[in-house]
Amino acid sequence: MNFEHTQERRMLADSLNRFIADQYNFETRNRIAATPAGMSLDLWQKFAELGVIGALLREEDGGFGGAGFDIAVVFEALGRGLVIEPLLGSAVLAGEAIAAAGNATQKALLAELIEGSTIASFAHDEPDSHYELARIATRAERSGEGWVLNGIKSVVLQGEAADLFVVSTRSAGAIDDEAGISLFLVPKAIPGLVVHGYPSMDGGRVAELVFTDAQLGADALLGEQGQGYATLERALGRGVLALCAEALGAMEAAKLATLDYLRTRKQFGTVIG
Repeated sequence: MNFEHTQERRMLADSLNRFIADQYNFETRNRIAATPAGMSLDLWQKFAELGVIGALLREEDGGFGGAGFDIAVVFEALGRGLVIEPLLGSAVLAGEAIAAAGNATQKALLAELIEGSTIASFAHDEPDSHYELARIATRAERSGEGWVLNGIKSVVLQGEAADLFVVSTRSAGAIDDEAGISLFLVPKAIPGLVVHGYPSMDGGRVAELVFTDAQLGADALLGEQGQGYATLERALGRGVLALCAEALGAMEAAKLATLDYLRTRKQFGTVIG
């Protein structure tokens, strides 16, 4: 198996690394992290123009990458710069869920994600989920031709900045059944949804979503009713890959900073490295 990057991926990595080095220093990151949105719309548009968002989605979904290598290349570079823009939540998690389960109308949203005009986030974790993928208490119940959502989602990446959410719900079965999980596309500005933002431990922003009799139309259902578990696995699997690559990039940057310090730091008149 060939693990060498293609020329296109090397070019993407080089341009992204240069962009982050030139425009995303640590002071810029901290200033962005302190804003209510936890991101910069100006920088988000620049990432879109560089093709970074499109690199995370497959060609058939409107992107030009989407393979594991593409995700790794992008997120390793993001990790080096500790970038907090919502590429994970919008392009990798929500984008993959829409690409995997959406109908033609819903998949049209992918073009908006790629161009940066719409930001999505993936609302799956709950206060009592305990990292169990199928443990979902948020309820989706039929109401006429549509649905009513009730429940709480926690640690939603850049929830304050998102325009819409991919939300996992329990539409049938016991709380931890793999069957009976339904996914919905939920605009942020609907009655019955309250978004509470707060800072995360890594300096980014996350949110808690509270649904109280939130009304959705029939067209909000993403994929088949009760069949959302496979889509969850697929999206979160790609998310794990992205986080591993991001961690690798951060560790590489920390190693280089440490080596640079050792080469220049003097103790009793002697360089310690």
